[in-house]
Amino acid sequence: MTEYQVIDTSAGLDAAIERLRAGAGPVAVDVERASGFRYSQRAYLIQVYRRGSGVFLFDPPPIGDFQALQDAIGDVEWIFHAASQDLPSLHELGLYPATLFDTELAARLLGHQRVGLGAIVEEELGIVLEKAHSADDWSTRPLPQSWLEYAALDVLHLVDLQEKLLVELEEQGKTRFAREEFDAVRDKAPKPVREDPWRRLSGLHTVRGRRNLAVARELWQVREAYAQEQDVAPGRLIPDRSIVAAVRAEPATKQALASLKEFTGRASRTQLDRWWSAIEAGRATTELPPDRVASDTLPPPRAWADRNPDADLRYKAARPVLEERARELGMPNENLLTPDFLRRVSWDHPGDDVPAISAALRALGAREWQIEETAPLISAAFIAGPPPELPDPPLTD
Repeated sequence: MTEYQVIDTSAGLDAAIERLRAGAGPVAVDVERASGFRYSQRAYLIQVYRRGSGVFLFDPPPIGDFQALQDAIGDVEWIFHAASQDLPSLHELGLYPATLFDTELAARLLGHQRVGLGAIVEEELGIVLEKAHSADDWSTRPLPQSWLEYAALDVLHLVDLQEKLLVELEEQGKTRFAREEFDAVRDKAPKPVREDPWRRLSGLHTVRGRRNLAVARELWQVREAYAQEQDVAPGRLIPDRSIVAAVRAEPATKQALASLKEFTGRASRTQLDRWWSAIEAGRATTELPPDRVASDTLPPPRAWADRNPDADLRYKAARPVLEERARELGMPNENLLTPDFLRRVSWDHPGDDVPAISAALRALGAREWQIEETAPLISAAFIAGPPPELPDPPLTD
């Protein structure tokens, strides 16, 4: 059984901090949330391990203030597996790493076929981890013993794993690549709030008419407000498909809405008045949403030949060249360069020369190592154009 301490008091926090200060090397960090159960993405458990200190499982709700922990470990390297998933929850608590190492991202750059924590720990360290509780409701209190054991194991092996991956990165000449990637993850700004977040309703594309869109918007907004008030994941109240079904059915009365079998969810009947009021408000509003909103999203590449033939030729010339370079480097295409970045420079065409393409990629957010690896290849491909299509082989008797 893994040794760990559950910390849920200020006195326990002070004692844990003293032990963490006395430890050596980087700290391994992980976060457990209640995604799919709660409205927020707040942390419901923070796991920290440091050699010479041990494993600590911090319970954020009763602790509240984590400034002392930030002061204790903020200046040392933090090791994560999939840091981008955990950092927003840590930032809510004022926890920010000065530097980080991401074992999942390192494994991707190194070309490992399976990059989940269990798979990479087994491959690199020969240790089998049981991944049984990753999708559980971590807001549950008290947390079961088996869950705590699972949580402790999530950080216990990260320092050993980092050491192995560091050697591989150096052997493959990818240490700089990894450091730039880790810094980009650490410094990534939060996504801007969408102007019309209700338009992300799954199945909304089947709704016709601005009035029905107004009803969908109202139902989404009312569900969102109630979910936040109750701290429940919105889809657990009424799923997206129920909102869309209610809009498309156009029920004439509250009773008709209640009779709609597609209108499901734990709050579909207990909060029926709430949903019916939203439908009535959507039907009465004079502020009808447009059928479509302006977007800077590019059309799918399969449509480029008709809509932007020159961009189509540039993209068809550059994509196989980058795919080949990714194979040479032994990493996925998307880690060599974000696919949308190539589509953007192909569509917008900043120029054929390396400086212009480099500047465009940098503005999009590409890292310097990616620019150095790909801008000359893209430039050469743009100038050369796509390879000629081979003729069909002759028919034989």
